[in-house]
Amino acid sequence: MNHDSAPLLSDHAYDGIQEYDNPLPGWWSFLFAMTFVFSIFYWIYFHLGTEGRTIQDEHDRYAAQIIARRFGEIGTLAPTREVLMAYKDESKWMVYAQALFQQHCASCHGAQGQGNVGPNLTDDYWKNVNKIEDLVRVIENGAANGAMPSFRNRLSHVNDFVLVAAYVASLRGQDLPSPRPQEGKEIPPW
Repeated sequence: MNHDSAPLLSDHAYDGIQEYDNPLPGWWSFLFAMTFVFSIFYWIYFHLGTEGRTIQDEHDRYAAQIIARRFGEIGTLAPTREVLMAYKDESKWMVYAQALFQQHCASCHGAQGQGNVGPNLTDDYWKNVNKIEDLVRVIENGAANGAMPSFRNRLSHVNDFVLVAAYVASLRGQDLPSPRPQEGKEIPPW
C-alpha cells in the first residue's frame, strides 16, 4: 500500500478509536458561508428597513381588509341598547362574536360563559353591569381594578366591542351551573 494514498488519521483517539482527519467538502463550506452572508442582508432588510415588511405586518394588512369588508355591510355600530338587543339575536354576527369570545374571554368566563376564574355570565347576578349598555364599557375599559382587563388593545374594531357585548347579553338566562357562587346583585331583564 502506498503511504501517500493512505487515509490521514487524526493524532488523538477516544476509547481506543482513532478518527480520520477528513476535511469538510468544499460545497458544504461554501453553502455555510453563503447562509451567513445572506443572514446579514436578511437582518438589514427586515429589521432595519421600512415598516411593514414582516409576515406579521402582512397578516395585519389582510386582517384589516377582511374586517373592512365584513363590517362594510353594517357600518360602525353604536353601543346602544337598541343595537345590542338587535344583534344579540343575529346568528350570523353571533358566530363571529362567539369566536372572539372563545379567543379572548373563555379562559376566564368559561367556554359557555358559565364562569371559571371570572364570574358566571349566564345568570341574573352581575357585578359591574346594571344595564345592557354597560357590557360594552366593561369589555372596553375593564373592571374591578384590573381583575377584568381592558380589551381596548386586543379587539381591533369598535364593532368587536358591540358584537361581543351582544353575545355576552345573549348568554344571560341560560343559568348554567358554575364552579363560582353568584356574584354581584340581581339586575332586571334586558
